Amino acid sequence: MKIFKEFKEFAVKGNVLDLAVGVVIAGAFGKIVTSLVNDIIMPLVSVLTGGVNFTDLKVIFVAKTDTVAEVSLKYGNFIQNVIDFTIIAFCIFMVVKLLNRMKRKAVEVPVVAPVVLDKSLEILKEIRDSLKKKEK
Repeated sequence: MKIFKEFKEFAVKGNVLDLAVGVVIAGAFGKIVTSLVNDIIMPLVSVLTGGVNFTDLKVIFVAKTDTVAEVSLKYGNFIQNVIDFTIIAFCIFMVVKLLNRMKRKAVEVPVVAPVVLDKSLEILKEIRDSLKKKEK
C-alpha cells in the first residue's frame, strides 16, 4: 500500500501535472503546425516550384515487379520533414520569446533595504560633519 501512496504523491505534484498539460498542448500544437505546413505552406511552395510535391520525390534503385518490391530513396519525405521541423522550431522559438518578454515585464525591481550603520560609524559620521562645520 505504501507504493500506491508514494505514486499518488508523485502523480499529483505540480511538475507532473504541468508536464502532462504540456504534452497535451504540444500534441494539439503539433496538429496545428502540421496542418499549417500541409494545407497552407506546401501548396504555396508547390505552386512556386511548378507543382512539385516533395513527398513524391524519390530515386528508384529497383523498380517494382510482381515478385520484387520497389527499392527507393525517398528524399522528398526527408525534405518535407525538414520543412516541418523548421516551421515547428520557429513557432516554438516565437512562443518562448513571447513568454520571456512577458516574464521580463512581470519581474519587479527588488526593494533595497536602507543601509543600517553601526553605532561607531554613526559617531564617526557626526565627528566628520562637525569638523566640516568648523572649517567653514
